Amino acid sequence: MTETIEMPLWLLLLILGFAIVAALDKVMFPSVRWFFRRRLERAVARLNQQLTRPIQPFKLMRRHDMMQHIIYDPEVGRAVQAHAHEHGIPEAVASETARKYAREIVPSFSAFAYFSFAIRAARLVSNALFRVRLSYVDAEALRSIPEDTTVVFVMNHRSNMDYVLVTYLAADQSALSYAVGEWARVWPLSRLIRAMGAYFIRRKSRSDLYRHVLACYVRHATEAGVTQAIFPEGGLSLTGGMGPPKLGLLKYMIDAAQESGRDVVFVPVAINYDRVLEDTILTAAASRNERRFRARIGVIFVWMLKQIWQRILGRFRRFGFAAVSFGEPVSLGSFEALHDRDLTIPLARELSRRIGALVPVLPVPLAAWLMQKHGDMTRDEVVSAFARIFPALPGGQEILPTKDIASAAEDALQQLVDRRMLICDGDRYRLLGERADLLAFYACSVAHLLEAGPPSHAVAEENAATAGS
Repeated sequence: MTETIEMPLWLLLLILGFAIVAALDKVMFPSVRWFFRRRLERAVARLNQQLTRPIQPFKLMRRHDMMQHIIYDPEVGRAVQAHAHEHGIPEAVASETARKYAREIVPSFSAFAYFSFAIRAARLVSNALFRVRLSYVDAEALRSIPEDTTVVFVMNHRSNMDYVLVTYLAADQSALSYAVGEWARVWPLSRLIRAMGAYFIRRKSRSDLYRHVLACYVRHATEAGVTQAIFPEGGLSLTGGMGPPKLGLLKYMIDAAQESGRDVVFVPVAINYDRVLEDTILTAAASRNERRFRARIGVIFVWMLKQIWQRILGRFRRFGFAAVSFGEPVSLGSFEALHDRDLTIPLARELSRRIGALVPVLPVPLAAWLMQKHGDMTRDEVVSAFARIFPALPGGQEILPTKDIASAAEDALQQLVDRRMLICDGDRYRLLGERADLLAFYACSVAHLLEAGPPSHAVAEENAATAGS
């Protein structure tokens, strides 16, 4: 015990290093974590005083603890047993599969990342690219939603800018928990999205076990009052118009509300743009009749550098208007009192109808619709049509001040010319067949309002496997 042992200096330093790390982990790190946790709790408490909908404790739970809640939920436990029996595998293997699904779905919300970084970045990007407009049909109805209800923003899906735009415009409401598709599961984007409180879903998963794990997370979040945002169409619109709603997430929320007795209030949100950044990608996918978007990260990066360079040179022009309309909230409790059967399909139809009725009519979509409907038109004819249509729009579409109608019409026509959808021949604008699909894409976003009223989509009876994002 008292003998002298010789060892290389590097080995001694290595042993000392491990000893110091072990001591810090057992003594110092818990105290440091407790210190920062207390500071975070105080910061969130101050932040909650400024928000219409306070951040719920469930949203602030450690990701590991949240995953444990999901994995050990009785419903998931029964699904694990059924999965093991169906596939002839040990329950331990099925349980590990459920754990993998939970790890894939559960977010890791950071109030600092959301309010200190995400909202500021969203505001900067939104205002840099667009002239942003916000419209409330009934702002007082939104403010008067009881605190003990769960609020879900239900939106049409025009662009991936939707996440950025609504995060910015709803910053005074609460921290939104988005349902995000598989496109965002790439590093490092996935880590940032998780830190903002979003949860990932697989649109085409046919695994009953996966659906039970997803339903369990949505149920816990809904029962805890987490403010959520979903895209019931289930993906970006390829045509420019609204697609039929998918029922997955909506059904999970309804089931959670009925089990817990907690009311859920759905807020219809309609979004539209003068320029959808992915428009050529979406129309190309529509022409192939597939939902595979061929957009390489290198192309996107080059496009971003080009816009930055244009701004440095002073040649950058914003892409027109981006507008969001918030509609009248729909209480699940009140809706249920009027229906004596399964609520999922009628509620999906009603929300789809309300969103469609709120879609903002912006200059470029209106000009595209006029050109598609009437063919060749002069500048004065387009301005006259703008002056006739805009003042007649209902509250949710009053995006444009009357005094700007002439200049808005001219700017819209110029955008269509610059993007080779129209040809300017003196004072007359002519259709150009080269990009007819793009013209139709923008016209379709407002056609249902200008022709035959808001759409009421038929909803498939069996679609609970697909969640809206």
